[in-house]
Amino acid sequence: MSIETNAANDDVLIRAEGRAGRITLNRPKSLNALSHAMSLATEAAMDGWATDPAIDLVIMDAAGDRAFCAGGDIQKIYHDSRAGDLSAARRFWAEEYRLNAKIARYPKPVVALMDGIVMGGGVGLGGHTSHRVVTERSMVAMPECAIGLVPDVGATLILANAPGRLGEYLALTGFRMGPGEAIAAGFADTCIRSDDLAGLTAALVESGDPQVIARFADAPPPSTLAEQTEAIDAAFSGVDAADILQRLALDGGEWAQRTAALIRKGSPISVGATLELVRAARAEPTIEAALRNEYRFTYRSIDEGELLEGIRAAVIDKDRAPKWSPARIEDLPRERVAAMLAPLGEHELTFDQQAGEERP
Repeated sequence: MSIETNAANDDVLIRAEGRAGRITLNRPKSLNALSHAMSLATEAAMDGWATDPAIDLVIMDAAGDRAFCAGGDIQKIYHDSRAGDLSAARRFWAEEYRLNAKIARYPKPVVALMDGIVMGGGVGLGGHTSHRVVTERSMVAMPECAIGLVPDVGATLILANAPGRLGEYLALTGFRMGPGEAIAAGFADTCIRSDDLAGLTAALVESGDPQVIARFADAPPPSTLAEQTEAIDAAFSGVDAADILQRLALDGGEWAQRTAALIRKGSPISVGATLELVRAARAEPTIEAALRNEYRFTYRSIDEGELLEGIRAAVIDKDRAPKWSPARIEDLPRERVAAMLAPLGEHELTFDQQAGEERP
């Protein structure tokens, strides 16, 4: 079964071309931010193609040259929640996370052409595919702590699998990775030149064979974080976020000071929970466990966390001065982190729902 939605005003363009099912995010003016409707349409298409003998692989890309996907539509989350509708964001997250799991478990190759900005929901779409392609223009990051959220969409599993303590570093600082760092950290597999994207896409469409990616592969630049490996491992093996900050303070060098400043920009509750989530994913390394644990925090982030304050400061008022409570990571009670990550009972995320169903 092939699904065609080619209208020029669609936020996601879904069609079959040659041997490929094609999904193109089509909100370039919004940096291809992912909406609930886009997530559902993507899942429906992938469900149809999973058993379609005419489709050998799926290609995910995006319109424009600035972003693959810069994250979820957080302004809508803010306005819905301020209007008293907490369920809208929770439904979006539940459906989005089920799509992330479906991508990770998909029975056919999925090629993500992650050109430009890739953050948040963009990592959820592209980071779990079987073939993850970046270019010299790619910038990959999970900066959720800065808006009172946590790295979600299954990203804690990718972070947990990064070498040494690199995952903790990337999660707590929101460091912006270029293609070299993204490949070294396990967020991408292959780098190609952006000028070759059209040629690669044509080859994939014609052949239906992801092995053609190797013909276009370009040597990625070296990771700029390689020289900091020892310092990252030493600092980010701390027992909690306060301990990590103390280790950075004892280091005292310029890199350590910059790193501590990045961590302190985040919501303390988000920083504390993020560290726990990455380590939980390392202990239980499945996509479903990572998403379930992340959902516990995101479900509570609106009314028990600081997401709305973080969005206000970042994109509504744009004052870049969120008022976190507590203001300092050192003053964060361990019990509050545990409460944000506790099981949700009847609201726990499950993976037996079909796209569009209401129950989280």
